[in-house]
Amino acid sequence: MMDVRPLHNEQDYDWAIGEVSRYFETEPTLGTPDGDRFEVLSSLIKEYEDNHFATAHGDPVDVLHFAIESMGRSQAELAALIGRNRASEILNRVRPLTLEMIRIICKEWNIPVSALTGQYELGRAYG
Repeated sequence: MMDVRPLHNEQDYDWAIGEVSRYFETEPTLGTPDGDRFEVLSSLIKEYEDNHFATAHGDPVDVLHFAIESMGRSQAELAALIGRNRASEILNRVRPLTLEMIRIICKEWNIPVSALTGQYELGRAYG
């Protein structure tokens, strides 16, 4: 089937994300060859994420720490995406993630949106 393969490692995962992201601008019609490919790739990506990111899911701040420690990301990269003070405040549980921050981080770091939308506690009152 159209160069689709199992996702065994992070390189395979990155390849699949790149392939499926081409369909985001114009999602293919269901039942077409591109539609079938999109559906299969999306299923493979979801399965890979469920198996490899499951330990980090539940607490968005833990997911960010996991990305920094285990996925080759850095706090400086996070700061470049959302702002230096904001990155520090989020990682220290002082400030909550906003929807716009979640969108940016998920797009740039290929993190599933569901990994950053869970509720979590802040270390001190924000506001």
